[in-house]
Amino acid sequence: MTVQDIRSFNRFYTNVIGALDYGRHLYAPYTLTESRVLYELAHASHTDAADLRAELSLDAGYLSRILNKFEQDGLIERSPSEKDPRRRRVTLTTRGREAAGLLDERARETVGSLLATVPPAERPRLAEAMRTVRTILGDRRSRAPRPEDVVLREPGPGDLGWMVQRNAALYTAEYGWNADYEGLVARIVADFAEDHDPHLERVWIAELDGRPVGCVMCVRDDAPGAARLRLLLVEPEARGLGIGDQLVTAVADFARGVGYHELVLWTNDVLAAARRLYQRHGFVLVSEKPHRSFGADLVGQDWRLDLHGNGE
Repeated sequence: MTVQDIRSFNRFYTNVIGALDYGRHLYAPYTLTESRVLYELAHASHTDAADLRAELSLDAGYLSRILNKFEQDGLIERSPSEKDPRRRRVTLTTRGREAAGLLDERARETVGSLLATVPPAERPRLAEAMRTVRTILGDRRSRAPRPEDVVLREPGPGDLGWMVQRNAALYTAEYGWNADYEGLVARIVADFAEDHDPHLERVWIAELDGRPVGCVMCVRDDAPGAARLRLLLVEPEARGLGIGDQLVTAVADFARGVGYHELVLWTNDVLAAARRLYQRHGFVLVSEKPHRSFGADLVGQDWRLDLHGNGE
């Protein structure tokens, strides 16, 4: 390996990336850096200017000008941080989330077009080669993952199917549940995919090192003014990074922001770690009832979080 090898690869890669945007105006009306800032804001449940500077390695003055522009255009709102009043929390408005979503959709379509030129049999080898480069040269991938390495994003093609498959596989492995549970999850996901209001219902995928490691769903409940949290899952190898907390926080913030009054969920008493997570976020146990489901004797539990009060 020589310096020339790396420079040659860099020219090749730069040409590939440039070709992706040829005539497409991928980032319009924003610059590449502005698009990166929008992406980070869309995929983080809590962030401030200091977080963005560290994540994107941006000059403080340059970032400040971008945020001022975004605020003037109605894309973001800034408010005091709950954890540190000296910092300003930055969040996307509805208009900002729509702009970020459009950019993300363009990027997915463009990269999808590139991937379509790669024979299916060669794609695993390409993915492994990309991971190798990132592992060897990437400073964040040369150490154990940290919570800030986790990205929350909207689902892309195949992610909803992944939710069904991983729920079924994990709950079978950890609790011995049968295919009835997979059927339930498949119906929940299919109902969302076929008919949901994107302004009131969302799915989040937690991504680490370019692969999904968790998920959660927020949908309308039958009770007026209530949202329901569903299908919270974190892969075993990604536990301990606070991903469950990030996902539950994302759901609660979203539900509160779009006007729901309460957030409800149904779980089973054997899911001890999940129950502790819900309790940390202020959920209150409303009722429980024994039942026979998924090939096991269980105790179902209904939990509730008051989004504008103190619970009880």
